[in-house]
Amino acid sequence: MNRHSLWISIIVSLGGFLFGFDAAVISGVNSFITATFDLSSLQLGWVVSSVTISSALAMLASGSISDRIGRKRILIIVALLYSISAIFSATAPSYSMLVIARLIGGIAFGAALVLVPVYIAEIVPASERGRMVSINQLAIVLGFSAAYFSNYYLLALSQSGSEFAANLGIDQYAWRWMLGIESIPAFIYFVLLFFVPQSPRWLISKGRIEQAHAVLGKINGPEKVSGLMNAIQKSLEEAKRSSKATFSELLQPKLRMILMVALVIGIAQMAVGINAVFFYATNIFERTGIGTNAAFVQSVWVGIINVLFTLVAILLIDRVGRRPLLLTGIAGIGISLLIVAYGFNKSTYSLTQEKLDSITLDFEKSKLSPIIGQNFDNDVAFKKAIVHQLGRSEAALYQGDLIMAAGNLDAYLILAGILGFVACFAFSLGPVMWVLLSEIFPNYIRGIAISSIGFINSITSYVVVQFFPWQLDTFGSAATFLIFAIVAAIAFFLLFRILPETKGKSLEQLELELVKE
Repeated sequence: MNRHSLWISIIVSLGGFLFGFDAAVISGVNSFITATFDLSSLQLGWVVSSVTISSALAMLASGSISDRIGRKRILIIVALLYSISAIFSATAPSYSMLVIARLIGGIAFGAALVLVPVYIAEIVPASERGRMVSINQLAIVLGFSAAYFSNYYLLALSQSGSEFAANLGIDQYAWRWMLGIESIPAFIYFVLLFFVPQSPRWLISKGRIEQAHAVLGKINGPEKVSGLMNAIQKSLEEAKRSSKATFSELLQPKLRMILMVALVIGIAQMAVGINAVFFYATNIFERTGIGTNAAFVQSVWVGIINVLFTLVAILLIDRVGRRPLLLTGIAGIGISLLIVAYGFNKSTYSLTQEKLDSITLDFEKSKLSPIIGQNFDNDVAFKKAIVHQLGRSEAALYQGDLIMAAGNLDAYLILAGILGFVACFAFSLGPVMWVLLSEIFPNYIRGIAISSIGFINSITSYVVVQFFPWQLDTFGSAATFLIFAIVAAIAFFLLFRILPETKGKSLEQLELELVKE
């Protein structure tokens, strides 16, 4: 393995790490910002989901802009935007400013998702491309894990009573530190990007042949440069021809089956609710009655499982094949979601005076006297009763502790279902979708096809993340996860009928098999 290309790939993949960190860090602050800004469930959904809107727009625009000014320059801007978003989020004085900060982060979010793998694919030797690009996927899930751990550590520090925490204001503003800490790796990324070269493919496209020659020579060795230069120039000529492809060509009858496969996978990847779990992990675990601190710990486990099973996917995708991994994973997702729905459906809630006295709350406990001794058979009714007695802000802060005191449900069964869901997603729909999209479309339409499916995927994510808190408050946890399970079942049966196997086949062979004239 070429050490120089490995070092470049690791640096650039920090963009993937920041993508994962930014996506997951919000899960730890949802209850705090709800209380601080007195947010409704739909307002909370907008704070969390706003990144997916600006991300979708950035995904559409970043490719063409980077073609004009270069991948490296856009990635430097991405690092800067991540820093700005983190600092503005941490210091936001209002709900509106927090949303604006999140929208800024979403621009970096979408651009990084598109450009990091593109840059790596263009900079590394062909023999190392698969492994180097997979570093970015690993970096994303490591970012998730780092965010969950950071949230847990800062929460624990805020409750430690230490002078260190008090001096930094962590004891009072832990959630602001959770959001602001991202500026540190973002700044490191910003600095390190100045030490990586421009993409040789982009340099050649701009006629900067000597610079491209130097970059390729350093990475691949001088003996391979002339062959690589010729190959890149031929590829650029082919790309010019394919750039004339239009969206209407994607709707041709001969591409109908391929488009159907892509749409089912692209929608299903987000519609099964994975980003609801990643973005709201702590909120979900609070509803299991384990308490706020334990909810943060279990969120860390979500990150660990995500990393481990992403490694499983990297190891198996070229051995087992795309179709078995995808169908097995979706079946496992459906079963896991049913377990979660069943666990919440069996829950009941009853707050006694003894249980209320056993927990520490920073308000007058007599406010809850009207619901002492009442029995609630679902989480919606219990939460509405808490909100009615305490108001939305205090209910958001203390619902985890109150559910822990009043809830009668199997928290470990629900945890097993959530972790099973994350594991099955991590070795199937998560990584396999992007591999399949890069394989099933013909060369001339691949760029616009992946962009279009990626945009639909982002919009689906937005809808799920925006309305998840509202779903929980309106339908309850059991019904919400049952809906996700039904989506997984529909996706499984559709893909069982139409999903092709692409393992071990050249792109040209796949085009002959899948494009029906």
